[in-house]
Amino acid sequence: MTPVELDSGNTAWILTSAALVLLMTPGLALFYGGQARSKNVLNMMMMVFGTLATVGVLWVLFGYSVAFGTDVGAGLLGNPVEFFGLSSMLTPEAQTDGLPDLAFVAFQGMFAILTTGLIAGAAADRMKFNTWMVFTLLWATLVYFPVAHWVFDLDNGWIAAGLGALDFAGGTAVHINAGVAALVLCIFLGKRRGWPREAMRPHNLTMVMLGAGMLWFGWFGFNAGSAGSAGWEASYAFVNTIAATAAAIVGWLIVEQIRDGKPTSLGAASGIVAGLVAITPACASVSPIGAMIIGVIAGVACAYAVGLKFKLGFDDSFDVVGVHLVGGVIGTLMIGLLATEVAPDGANGLFYGGGFSQLGIQAIAALAVIVYCAVVTAIIVGILKATMGLRIDDDSEATGIDEGEHAESGYDFSSLRGGSSLGSSHSALSAPTQVSATAGKES
Repeated sequence: MTPVELDSGNTAWILTSAALVLLMTPGLALFYGGQARSKNVLNMMMMVFGTLATVGVLWVLFGYSVAFGTDVGAGLLGNPVEFFGLSSMLTPEAQTDGLPDLAFVAFQGMFAILTTGLIAGAAADRMKFNTWMVFTLLWATLVYFPVAHWVFDLDNGWIAAGLGALDFAGGTAVHINAGVAALVLCIFLGKRRGWPREAMRPHNLTMVMLGAGMLWFGWFGFNAGSAGSAGWEASYAFVNTIAATAAAIVGWLIVEQIRDGKPTSLGAASGIVAGLVAITPACASVSPIGAMIIGVIAGVACAYAVGLKFKLGFDDSFDVVGVHLVGGVIGTLMIGLLATEVAPDGANGLFYGGGFSQLGIQAIAALAVIVYCAVVTAIIVGILKATMGLRIDDDSEATGIDEGEHAESGYDFSSLRGGSSLGSSHSALSAPTQVSATAGKES
């Protein structure tokens, strides 16, 4: 019999939020897949969907235990066997504050899957699929699960409980973490054939816009769901998520209008993601006006940051570094400036009389995640490069990873072409018609 103290309303909200966050993974697959060239679209989507398989299995086996088990290392790690297989959480009595423990397991598991999938955008067009799948297993185990313990375990994690950093829904654990890993991975992988001499244009901007819309929709579960209940705190985070994202679109499009002369659909989609990333850690710390300030700063800064790859020479295919790393750092640090005690987190930043202390705490949290993720990811990728190899062969890169790695084609028009082969359908679609908003001018 279900215990009478179970809060069915909050349970429904958390399960709904978990489903919303799950929807972000196919949304991300569409967002990245549309930016890929037509000959690589299926591989790009498979890389994102692959994390549902690998990280989903690990989360049930031991990932939740590492992230939320009883602390065994001064705030660094949860007991990896405490909830192994979730076998101790299967009774109706397994609940906390009226919420079934399994509902929280489901919600946080979607975070782990999405975070790992974000990295895929930096490795487009050139990474072996099998190596990617092994990478997701190792990275989630050695990087994401421990960092999630630091940030999301509010009672034990050294960043949340010890340092006192504010990160409502994962600016550090999700976006800075994924952005740093993306930078390391694309450096080890090297540049795509022809980059940056050739413009690697998106093949389907309609797909990109649809993916961005799905991400925004799912992000309400990401941010508002992190309140843990259906109430004022969730409502506050929800409104701030709208405000910041809208302002970020404006900021990005203004940059494009001034810099390039035309606002683009890819710029609008990228602005959506930049705003969502930046408000993620701060959605329960700042006012709606503060959220809009964060959003417009993120939109402008990320629009310029995506061009750094051309100046510094790292081939981050779909700007994971420029959007997620830069946006995550902006959101994390702006808490130290714009946090207000009227918000649910109840802290004041520098501009509200709180001094520099919270800003310093936020900076330490961001730096710690950057350093840890960079070092461990470099070790993981270095080992995989020496053993399995990272890159597909030159022929597969030239003809397309969809054929080379999956024996499939994203678009097969053979019936319209008198029985032409899969290979010829790729060549027919290899000349995209619209310039990338982030690469066209620079390349």
